Amino acid sequence: MRVLHALGIAVGTMFAGLFAILLVVGLALAVAYPNLPDTSSLTDYRPKLPLRVYSSDGALLGEFGEERRTFVPIREIPKVMKEAVLAIEDANFYNHSGVDYKGVLRAGLAQFAEAKSQGASTITMQLARNFYLSTEKTFTRKIYEILLAFKIESLLSKDQILEVYMNQIFLGHRAHGFAAASEVYFGKSLKDITVGEAAMLAGLPKAPSAYNPLSNPKRATVRQRYIVERMFENGFITDVQRDEALAQKLSYRTPSEVAVHAEYLAETARQLVFAQYGDETYTRGINVQLTVNSADQTVAYHALRRGLMDFERRQVYRGPEAYVDLPSNAAALDARIAEALTDHPDNGELRAAVVLEASPRKVVAVLQSGDSITVTGEGLRPVTSGLADKAAPNVQIRRGAVVRAMQSPKGDWLLTQVPEVEGAFVALDPRTGAIRALVGGFDHDNGKFNHVTQAWRQPGSSFKPFIYSAALEKGFTPATVVNDAPLFFDAGTTGSQPWEPKNYDGKFDGPMTLRTGLAKSKNMVSIRVLQSTGLAFAQQWITRFGFEEEKHPAYLTMALGAGSVTPLQMASAYGVFANGGYLVPPMLISKISDSRGRVLSETRAPVLDESMRTLEARNAFVMDTLLQEVARSGTAARAQATLKRPDIFGKTGTTNDSMDAWFAGFQPTLVAVVWIGYDNPRKLGSKETGGGLALPVWIEFMAHALKGVPVAQLEPPEGLQPMGTDWVFDEFAGGQGVASVGLDDKVPVAPSAEERRSILDLFR
Repeated sequence: MRVLHALGIAVGTMFAGLFAILLVVGLALAVAYPNLPDTSSLTDYRPKLPLRVYSSDGALLGEFGEERRTFVPIREIPKVMKEAVLAIEDANFYNHSGVDYKGVLRAGLAQFAEAKSQGASTITMQLARNFYLSTEKTFTRKIYEILLAFKIESLLSKDQILEVYMNQIFLGHRAHGFAAASEVYFGKSLKDITVGEAAMLAGLPKAPSAYNPLSNPKRATVRQRYIVERMFENGFITDVQRDEALAQKLSYRTPSEVAVHAEYLAETARQLVFAQYGDETYTRGINVQLTVNSADQTVAYHALRRGLMDFERRQVYRGPEAYVDLPSNAAALDARIAEALTDHPDNGELRAAVVLEASPRKVVAVLQSGDSITVTGEGLRPVTSGLADKAAPNVQIRRGAVVRAMQSPKGDWLLTQVPEVEGAFVALDPRTGAIRALVGGFDHDNGKFNHVTQAWRQPGSSFKPFIYSAALEKGFTPATVVNDAPLFFDAGTTGSQPWEPKNYDGKFDGPMTLRTGLAKSKNMVSIRVLQSTGLAFAQQWITRFGFEEEKHPAYLTMALGAGSVTPLQMASAYGVFANGGYLVPPMLISKISDSRGRVLSETRAPVLDESMRTLEARNAFVMDTLLQEVARSGTAARAQATLKRPDIFGKTGTTNDSMDAWFAGFQPTLVAVVWIGYDNPRKLGSKETGGGLALPVWIEFMAHALKGVPVAQLEPPEGLQPMGTDWVFDEFAGGQGVASVGLDDKVPVAPSAEERRSILDLFR
């Protein structure tokens, strides 16, 4: 009796709980229904031709539009393709009203029990989610999904719903809809699809990255065979067709080209085209050709990412990206890992992995592809703190941790983390302004902010050449001697507070030539040069390079690059030195045409003439000789040494407290600028400099871009006279220029041995 009584209580409690759930759901339905989004985009579903962006050599860089697909009406979609989708996604599709009630109740109970995601979304519910809702797994979103499914079913026929779904769904590798996926994966029209191929494509909607047959063939094949069985169980195919499908060896299309990572470029082009064509940008099949070369872009992308990841490996490990509960059942383990990594897609060479076992000496993890990797030795160094016994719970690497792994050129694996630090790279032709490569950050998917065009940062020492250029007009020459001695200024001089500037190395080397001062990036020299040149004159002078006066207040801190610039501004400004004195606006789009190939607009490279000149040729020439010295013997000496050519010019830049690292440089046919720093400015590290962080990225790009480019020879223009190995303006020859600055200021001298003994005696 007691057992029956207890059972009765349990059953009563269960029904009471179900009633409460249904009551809550009912109230939620009543409140949410009036707030559902407009579904006219479904009832008036019209596939539109996308905007396509191409490189100068014809590589597809990006597509934009509401429908990025090949639309196929439902009557033309093969029966086998429809049945494969129904078998795995919604076998009861033509019999329900949009919602699988049993499945929803099961998923709802699982949600309350904090179980992992359950199925139950019908095709109509998936359509509602893909069009109007987020992918977060919450009870509220499920309610809206159900309501939208009811609304869609009341407005569209079953065939219309299936038609939109099969043309809308994302299936990986830029393919939206099964017609596009058939071309991408099998290189054939959808009408020619086989049962086995249809089953493979039908497995993609659940997780295109996890079940992708090109990158994850093992896991994709397991799911494909399961779908074939489901098709047979539902009576869609015969046993003979099933056996043939399971026996078929699928042949996949070999990608004709490696995808070019140009997301920031493509987005910039989209914005420019949209400003001109408005909403038609996404509907009329506009094709945009950029000035960018795809090979240059690929090298720039990898060079910047490599530089950022090299820096990241020197940082403290912040911990795994997430933790997941792994089942002990081996059969369920692979599916759980695939599901977990759906929320942590691979980031280029940074592969996401779930840890199966971890110790200070070895970590075993599984990748999105289903492959297992083992990391030992040096591969564990970047995450040492996460493997310590006393590691904090949110930092510790243990079973179920989601980590990042990358493979070395030798094939060894190492664990690391997605960089927090950001960067920018831009290269352009100084003769035309044509952009050759642009990388706006580490990963466009994680941050759309384009650091090349939108990041206003302090340029630090990379700004010094513009101050030196102004000084040349005031009588300075490369041989002018400037004292590298201490300075102190009160608040009125700096605009903020008393200031006692230092050199990066903390040392003062005394008198030196202007050439040496720039090569060694001596701050005291730059400040004295600006002092002598005049703040107002220098502030006005920098506008000749495209800078804005208001971004560079007329204080002595301007000598150290305390103003604000963007990397693109810096590239254009250095282009003035590279091309002999012309300020050429950057150019990204060379041609715009419509879907029929008719040219809508075309931008031709400008012909340099005196109307574009902002700097005398002789000023540019003398500055080139100074910047050449920086790349030969100064802070960027690695540039000429590595590239093994003398026609390399540039300047490193490291801001106060090492918050920004720069290198801006050029060969007369190509300018490139690299910036590295945190979005919310903070110290990169006391030993991190533009020469150590940004310069290697620049060199890697230039090593590729300058292959086969003849060495350029500088020819002195009119208005100059030789003075030893230097060149000076005619009017300042024969000692008429500024001979020296600040020689009366004293340089601290280290005490002699006898003086040191006397000082020590005072403390005895």
